[in-house]
Amino acid sequence: MTAAGQSKRVADLIDWFRTRHREVPGRGETDPYRIWVCEVMAQQTRIQTVRERLPSFLEAYPSLQALAESEVDELLLEWEGLGYYARARNLREAARQLVSSGRQDLPSEASELMALPGIGAYTAGAVASIAFGRPEPAVDGNARRVLSRLFDLEDVSPARLDSVARELIAEADVGRSAGEGSRAGTLNQALMDLGGEVCKPRSPDCPLCPLESHCLARRRSTVLERPPGKTRRPIPHHEIAVALIWNEGKLFLQRRPENGLLGGLWEFPGGKIEDGESASEAAMREVAEETGLAIEVLGQAGVVRHAYSHFRITLNAFHAILAGDPAGPSRPAGDQPGSPRWVRLEELDSYALPGANRKLLASMELPSWVSV
Repeated sequence: MTAAGQSKRVADLIDWFRTRHREVPGRGETDPYRIWVCEVMAQQTRIQTVRERLPSFLEAYPSLQALAESEVDELLLEWEGLGYYARARNLREAARQLVSSGRQDLPSEASELMALPGIGAYTAGAVASIAFGRPEPAVDGNARRVLSRLFDLEDVSPARLDSVARELIAEADVGRSAGEGSRAGTLNQALMDLGGEVCKPRSPDCPLCPLESHCLARRRSTVLERPPGKTRRPIPHHEIAVALIWNEGKLFLQRRPENGLLGGLWEFPGGKIEDGESASEAAMREVAEETGLAIEVLGQAGVVRHAYSHFRITLNAFHAILAGDPAGPSRPAGDQPGSPRWVRLEELDSYALPGANRKLLASMELPSWVSV
C-alpha cells in the first residue's frame, strides 16, 4: 500500500470516530486518574455495568490520594458485583505505591505504568496515549479483531498486534504540528469503537465500515476467519456446600485470603463436596477444617446456581448451630480486622460478599427458630 493509501485509511477511521462516538464511560476524560479507573473497571465488565457503577466509585474515591487511603473492606464493598476483585485490590495498591513515593498523579510513560500492580500493556497504553498523548498502542479485544481483519493476520500474537498498531500510530502522527501530542489516543479509541459497533465477531457490518476499502480480510473473503478462533475448554462445574451458622441471632462470617479467587471478600464457611459424602456432611467437614467449630445441621437453606468467569457452581446451603462449647483459639472473636465474626442479618449489606452468597440471601427463607 502506498504512503498516501496508508494515510487515507487512518484519516478515514479518525473521521468516522469523531462523528460517531460511542457512549463509553470515561470518553472525553482528560484526568489520568479517572481514565485509569475507567479502563480497569471496563476490563471483563459490560459497558452498561460500568456506566452504572463508575459514578459511585469516583464519588467515593475521587483522587489517587483518596484511593490510597481507602479501607479494603469499603473498597471491595464498592466493587461488589463487578467481579475480578483483584482489580480493586491492585488499584488500591498501585495508588498506595504512588502516593508513598510522593506522587499525586500517574506517571505518563507506559513502562512506568506497567511497573505498577495490575497494569498490563493494554491499560498502560490506554492511559499513556489517551491521558498523556504518548505514541503507545492499546489493543483490547475489539481492537484486536479490527487489526486482525484489516491486515488479514493469522498471527495475532501480542508482538504482532503491537507492531501493526504502531504502524497505524505512525501514520496517524504524520504531519502533526510541532508541539502537538501523538494522535495515538484518538486512534486507539477509534479502533475500540469500530470493533464494538461495526467490526463485530460474528456479524460484522462491513458496508458501514470506514476501513472497508482498506481491509485485506474483506478483500480476501477471510473476515469471519479473523482473528483465528480459540479452542474453548469445557467450563468446570463444582458442587459446593456451605453452612449458615446461627448463634444468638447472628451469622458466622469469615474472610477469604487476600491473594486468590474472590480475595478479601467475606463468605459463609464451606467448600467442595467430595466423592461419597452428602452435601450436609461436606458442610460440617469444611466448617471443622476451616474454623475449628463443630456444628449441627438443622435444615437446608437453599440451592443456588451461579456462574463465575471461568467456572460454575451449585451452592448447597444449610442452616446450622454450634454443637457444644466453641471455646478455644478457633472461636471467632471479631476484634481484629479480617478476623472471623458474628454478624446480624441486617448488617450483611456492610460486607462485600461473593455473588453466590448474595443470591442465596435474596432467595432463602429464615427458619422459624431463628430470632433476628
